[in-house]
Amino acid sequence: MKKVKLDIVGLSYSQTQSGAYALVLGEVNGRRRLPIIIGAFEAQAIAIEIEKMTPSRPLTHDLFKTFAQTYNIQIEEVLIYNLVEGVFFAKLICTDGETTHEIDARTSDAIALAVRFNAAIYTYEFILSSAGIVIEGNDFLFLENIDAIPKEQGSEDISTSIPGSNYKSLSMEELQQKLQEAIVEEAYEKAARIRDEINKRNSA
Repeated sequence: MKKVKLDIVGLSYSQTQSGAYALVLGEVNGRRRLPIIIGAFEAQAIAIEIEKMTPSRPLTHDLFKTFAQTYNIQIEEVLIYNLVEGVFFAKLICTDGETTHEIDARTSDAIALAVRFNAAIYTYEFILSSAGIVIEGNDFLFLENIDAIPKEQGSEDISTSIPGSNYKSLSMEELQQKLQEAIVEEAYEKAARIRDEINKRNSA
């Protein structure tokens, strides 16, 4: 089957689904987007690495990376290989330099590890054709409406409650200050939402 390479396009907090985030993957050199609903913890793990934040203590995915590299294991590729009844399935393609293994993983965990290992992200054409959305305008406008997005494997019940905060009234300097405070406090959900507001302003 034909594989399509993907990049991370965006990560946005849902205003309607409590505790849910939309991870949006984009077709490399294309206009199709593959949105996936994920949980808050996994969204934090992805955002922290993308933004090069440095937690005071290693998060689970950082620990996994250190453990794997200690034993000379690398993640070469992440493959989103199936979509069943609105649920995505993914696997890690790992190697120790001699043998290659495929390990089943939730899509969000796989992406969180991919950004840490600089691993390529792929899906099959049939998945992108059936679940992908063609974007002609601003990706951030698309991120505002995520109610009908398929979920990842294992995230059928996302119920974490995250209080909403209005950062629109703050200046960019105030946002940057609050972002640093959130990182120091290890309030990564809050940091991710502040980062979203900063990114929206930068793209305007």
